[in-house]
Amino acid sequence: MGSPYDHLPDRAFWRTGVAGQPPAAVAELYAPKFAITPEMRIMTAGSCFAQHVHRNLVARGWNVIDTETPAGDFPREALARFGYGLYSARYGNVYTTRQMLQLVHEAFGEAAPADPVWERDGRFFDAQRPNVEPGGLSSPELVREARAAHLAAVRAALLQTDLFVFTLGLTECWLHRASGTVYPTAPGTIAGRYDPATHVFHALTVAEILADLAALRDLMRSFNPAAKMLLTVSPVPLTATASGGHVLAATVMSKAVLRAAAGEFSAAHADVDYFPSYEVITNPAARSGFYRPNLRSVAEEGVEAAMALFFAAHAEAEPPAPRAPVAEEDGDDAVICEEMLIEARRK
Repeated sequence: MGSPYDHLPDRAFWRTGVAGQPPAAVAELYAPKFAITPEMRIMTAGSCFAQHVHRNLVARGWNVIDTETPAGDFPREALARFGYGLYSARYGNVYTTRQMLQLVHEAFGEAAPADPVWERDGRFFDAQRPNVEPGGLSSPELVREARAAHLAAVRAALLQTDLFVFTLGLTECWLHRASGTVYPTAPGTIAGRYDPATHVFHALTVAEILADLAALRDLMRSFNPAAKMLLTVSPVPLTATASGGHVLAATVMSKAVLRAAAGEFSAAHADVDYFPSYEVITNPAARSGFYRPNLRSVAEEGVEAAMALFFAAHAEAEPPAPRAPVAEEDGDDAVICEEMLIEARRK
């Protein structure tokens, strides 16, 4: 009797499945569980790599939901600087499953985050998305007003979603001790003030992430029973770790936990799939060529390789639309754009 490996396909062996494959086009790496079409109403969210997914879907003319970007002829750079057009709503990077679940609950009035307004140098920030207003707002009341408008936009996106594309980014997070509110950044990093009596570091486990994903799936299907989920894992390493260990070990631990949870969850549900963008970017055959020199940011070649895999698998063969040029702005133009954006949000 022969070995159980004797008749396995090439993809099952490292030599033929990885070492013998071009890193930008690994054969049979992605076998979709269900069809994804350009007509599906797609909601995007997640960590920073999710911005690349959103941008490429939009460039191809797919039906990507965007409920918050103001109408008008604004330079793309100005919009992005204020968090517009990066995802389906202006939530900024959503790094953890806990943060995403918390946002959905809040959007439907089922939860309210603790300590919702942070201050820095007399300016005020939304603690749940402190980087979408780089200079902050002039009062806590304006922050709350903007938050209410944002939550309405999140609700609108959720209610029309056919496919939720969610990129898992981190396991490490910071919590409000008394309430369990999770923040996208550590207090004091962008705004606010860190207080060890109030804030606590936490690293989500596989079990916790699975529970969050299950709750998210149930909520999404309550809005639309036919809605599906596509999970990815961000290949971007941690900027820093509060675990007490080395950032490299913490990164490997975080990504391993996220990948394990994504794989287990997608395997358990017919309406949830996993897209291996993480594997494309981190493939040893690329010899770090899919990263920029800082070894964190994903190079455009890596993004293109991952998205080419996605579009090829979903029979989307036409060439991508030309990329819109990024407008260069001097200081005065940037001020004008900021004023125009604020005015547009009020309408």
